Amino acid sequence: MKNSDFGDTRGVTDLEEIPIRTRRWTDGKLVDDGFPLSDVAGYLADEDSLVWVDLWNPEQAHLLELAGEWNLDPLAVEDSLAQGERTKATRYSTHTFLTVYATHLSWDGDDDIERGHESRLRTTRISAFVLPRGVVTVRRGTPHDIDEVVRRWDEHSDLLQYGPGALVHGLLDTVVDGQFETIQILDDAAEGVEDYLFDDQVSTRMIQRRVYRLRKELVQLRRVVLPMREIVNAVARTRAEQNRHPELDSWYNDLYDHVMRAAEWTDSLRDMVDSIFETNLSLQDSHLNIVMKKLTGWAAIIAVPTAITGWYGMNVPYPGFGQVWGMVTGAVIIAVSAIVLYVQFKRRDWL
Repeated sequence: MKNSDFGDTRGVTDLEEIPIRTRRWTDGKLVDDGFPLSDVAGYLADEDSLVWVDLWNPEQAHLLELAGEWNLDPLAVEDSLAQGERTKATRYSTHTFLTVYATHLSWDGDDDIERGHESRLRTTRISAFVLPRGVVTVRRGTPHDIDEVVRRWDEHSDLLQYGPGALVHGLLDTVVDGQFETIQILDDAAEGVEDYLFDDQVSTRMIQRRVYRLRKELVQLRRVVLPMREIVNAVARTRAEQNRHPELDSWYNDLYDHVMRAAEWTDSLRDMVDSIFETNLSLQDSHLNIVMKKLTGWAAIIAVPTAITGWYGMNVPYPGFGQVWGMVTGAVIIAVSAIVLYVQFKRRDWL
């Protein structure tokens, strides 16, 4: 299928995104790929067809026009176009509407290069209209490899005979796996920062910047990972109420287990980063205390000679005034006092 087949070719060059993709299955077998949007309404009315339509960054007017043909709820269409919509699942009279976020990191694999404290987390919002005989997906945000979802469907093509539930499972499963990969990368990065804590060659400023960046990325990630439990629960509950294809129950149970693991991993990783942050502060306080002890010790060592030289510097005759032995005596007193103080402070580990 070529982009020119659909007129508008607004693609994303790095992933060669196709603005519009269509597929149709019958009894779990792929029978059509890349058909025009004008045929979608007819296929959605066909009881033997399972239809998938994917729209990448569609124009509002275009989507509203298609929504009228496909009987999509206007409020759901508005949510799919709104900025900053949260992860959610909503049931309407004609379909179920889902909003999830696929995640990835703009990661070059070289964490030794200082990249500041800007978040590297990128998200793609995927809105899905789950119809009785098909699924319409609308993707907005950073590029997302929708081909991975298609591959997942092709690998388990035997499930597609069970209708839109199989398509939704493949979509959500791919999203959750992508979130797992993001969490794994952040986990590795956190362990790397943890190793830097006790490396005297690494600057404290670099550690602070990386810890701050990790905390910022984890906050953003938790916002899209934790609500996935509600999404899977809502889909499973809807399927149970409608008593649709219990053959998919085990697949959704496995998906829910993955979602729970991702949520728990995210929480534990956040605790780990908080621990690194607090440990870094404790190490800085400890280092500051050591420095203060050293400064205090040296100040005391310097204070005694200063006091002695100040006393002997008065314009008052003192024992040995004007004599060589008086100067030697003063120098010996200064040296002995400094040595005694140094030994005492060294024993107390103040220097």
